[in-house]
Amino acid sequence: MGNFQNKYLEIKNINKDIVDWVEDVAEENNCRIERNEWKSKYNSYVVYDYEPFCSEGFEINLLISSFDISYLNFIKYLYKEKLSTIEYLDNCAKMPAVRNYII
Repeated sequence: MGNFQNKYLEIKNINKDIVDWVEDVAEENNCRIERNEWKSKYNSYVVYDYEPFCSEGFEINLLISSFDISYLNFIKYLYKEKLSTIEYLDNCAKMPAVRNYII
C-alpha cells in the first residue's frame, strides 16, 4: 500500500501583500491551507485564525499540506523565487536615476 499520510510545509512571517498569492499557488498545486494564523510579535499568546482589524505588529504564518511532498517543494521554490524577485525590484527602485546629458 502507498503512504497516504499528509506532508506539511510551514511558512512563517509572510509579507501581508503576498498572502493571497501563496494561498492561490497552494490551491493551484493540489495543496490545502491547514492553518492560517496571525501571531502577535509582542505577545506570543495572542494568535488569531483570521486577519485582525489592525494587522500591524502581527506575523502571518501558514501551514500547507499535501499528499505529495513534490507539490510542497514546488510551492517552497515558487515562494523563494517570489521573495527574490521582490527584493530585486526593491533594489532597482532604490537605485539613483542615471541621466544622459548631450553636450
